[in-house]
Amino acid sequence: MEKNINQRKLRVCVATCNRADYSKLAPIMFGIKAEPDRFVLSVVVIGSHLIDDYGNTYRMIEQDDFDIQARLHTIVRGEDEASMVESVGLALVKLPDVLNRLNPDIIVVHGDRFDALALATSAALMNIRILHIEGGEVSGTIDDSIRHSITKLAHYHACCTRSAEQHLIAMCEDHDRILLAGCPSYDKLLSVNNKDYMSVIKMWLGDDAKSGEYIVALQHPVTTDIKHSIKMFEFTLDALLSFNKKTLILFPNIDAGSKEMVRVMRKKGVEHHPNFRAVKHVPFEQFIQLVAHAGCMIGNSSCGVREAGAFGTPVINLGTRQTGRETGENVLHVRDADTQNKIIHALQLQFGKRYPCSKIYGDGNAVPRIVKFLKSISLDEPLQKKFCFPPVKESISQDIDHILETLSALAVDLGGTNLRIGIVSMTGEIIKKYVQPNPKTYEDRIELILKMCVEAASEAVKLNCRILGVGISTGGRVNPREGVVLHSTKLIQEWSSVDLRTPLSDTLHLPVWVDNDGNCAALAERKFGQGKGIEDFVTVITGTGIGGGVIHNHELVHGSSFCAGELGHIMVSFDGPDCMCGSRGCVEAYASGIALQREAKKLHDEDMLLVEGMSVKNDESVSAVHLIQAAKFGNTKASNILKTAGTALGIGVINILHTINPSLVILSGVLANQYVNVVKDVIRQRGLASIQNVDVVVSSLSDPALLGAASMVLDYTTRRTY
Repeated sequence: MEKNINQRKLRVCVATCNRADYSKLAPIMFGIKAEPDRFVLSVVVIGSHLIDDYGNTYRMIEQDDFDIQARLHTIVRGEDEASMVESVGLALVKLPDVLNRLNPDIIVVHGDRFDALALATSAALMNIRILHIEGGEVSGTIDDSIRHSITKLAHYHACCTRSAEQHLIAMCEDHDRILLAGCPSYDKLLSVNNKDYMSVIKMWLGDDAKSGEYIVALQHPVTTDIKHSIKMFEFTLDALLSFNKKTLILFPNIDAGSKEMVRVMRKKGVEHHPNFRAVKHVPFEQFIQLVAHAGCMIGNSSCGVREAGAFGTPVINLGTRQTGRETGENVLHVRDADTQNKIIHALQLQFGKRYPCSKIYGDGNAVPRIVKFLKSISLDEPLQKKFCFPPVKESISQDIDHILETLSALAVDLGGTNLRIGIVSMTGEIIKKYVQPNPKTYEDRIELILKMCVEAASEAVKLNCRILGVGISTGGRVNPREGVVLHSTKLIQEWSSVDLRTPLSDTLHLPVWVDNDGNCAALAERKFGQGKGIEDFVTVITGTGIGGGVIHNHELVHGSSFCAGELGHIMVSFDGPDCMCGSRGCVEAYASGIALQREAKKLHDEDMLLVEGMSVKNDESVSAVHLIQAAKFGNTKASNILKTAGTALGIGVINILHTINPSLVILSGVLANQYVNVVKDVIRQRGLASIQNVDVVVSSLSDPALLGAASMVLDYTTRRTY
């Protein structure tokens, strides 16, 4: 619920300084403008918006149909350290008259620019409440000092990430005045119409430009080391010229050193080179299309580590300007970009790749949260800020309703019979589960997966769960780096050479991980089960087939061709029964559910399965369950078959123990309890003395496939910080 409904309309002033901050503020402005019964919006434009050399970008504000109440020329030209200070001073001289005239209740200030510091200082001294957007972040340059200074002046904070929220709390800001909203620009970029992107690419790069075959370059000066940043820019241009790809290069911002960088561009002939298009400004909607379909983005703009991640675009971040920020795996840092060869090597590594989409900085719902937050502000509250000095409360992550959201993963299990999807929390609780029969064709299967995931993601919002990503467990051989099923088992038809990552990522705007079901079972044990804290262990799945996963030095082993962990296809006999893999004598040919069903049918056909107390209905298929039941009722032949199956599995486990020597073996699946004692006996009888005391245990997890799929998301998204 909103904390307070103000008796009159709230007068909100949004002040914008340049093209970059307008891309974050514009969605908020639209949200405020859409509720004229609650807000009166005024717009103040200062800084480089009003300079021809930087594209006169105030025009895009007018094109968005916003009335500009004040235009203040606040930039003192010179593009050096002294001119930045003079620009702040000029803004401080001009702003009081404008703020007196507009008389806002609250002013919205974005980010970490020196112009924004002047805005926040003026508002604070004139007793105007300040909402600071994107505070609490760390980038690694003078911007940090400016950003944190604005934080101390601001009364309210709308931050983008959980880490930023923690930083604000650590800086003694009042918990109740911090909103974890996400980045407002994500609201626009996650909803942008992607259909006509080729016309945008051709408009800016020429008719012969192709998607994924060009570079976007955007590099700004580092004001704490201007000389080095200009030298690094020279290396960047030399590398791009040598790399010989079409490149859209944007002029740098107005910070000290930008004039020298423009001179370098002209000295290198970039503006007239056939491979380059040098521009002062690209409208945000078009710019994000260009970034989304680029083969690579290079430079040191925050766009590379923030917005580009939403599309999985490869990024090369040069120098130290952004190295403190959280990034997705799409970002390759070249912190010491001191040679042309380093940058060329980075281009060779990154150009043309695709990465999982990252939503570290937002989920597309920032503006509704911020607008609701503005509505909750009571003008009757004391204007004087409160600081929460240590000891601080425990980390509280809250949305506008001050309710703790549950960090969760969307887990998908593609089995031979059913398709199951679960919302799984950080603690391994399956909050909600959805089950449907697994369709027989590729088209129907993909359609159902997307439909169920969209429904589950929508339901997650109602359950107050924040979905961090999607994890998929599937049978067959999987390339987890690309998110592709290479070869499927015979149980899942039409499921080879299938890209699962792209359609799910494109539909849900979430990062997606895919792996083999055996590997997922091992990951589930590592995070939630008996493998927790164990350095080296093996999980063996006993079910319809036999599979498994290997954990070594706390990490999952995939192997050179993603075939590690195929434990069911360890051969234990030269002339054993045929296996579904095409070989014979494999563990799976003896110990899988399918193998036991085969033997049960043989006994049943010979009238040697059923014993007193047992029956099989006419419409009932004979299965492994009947074989196990017959053994319990004293059927010697059934008992011998199960003992042979357990022995085959035990020999397979011995081979694993002799090869990689784990300290623990975890048996998982419906047949684990049936086999565990036989496997232990076989190890004691046939294994080397050094492995005879290795623990063999039964998994305590009820749903290892879903939990393993979830663990790929939960482990990665909560630890991946550069």
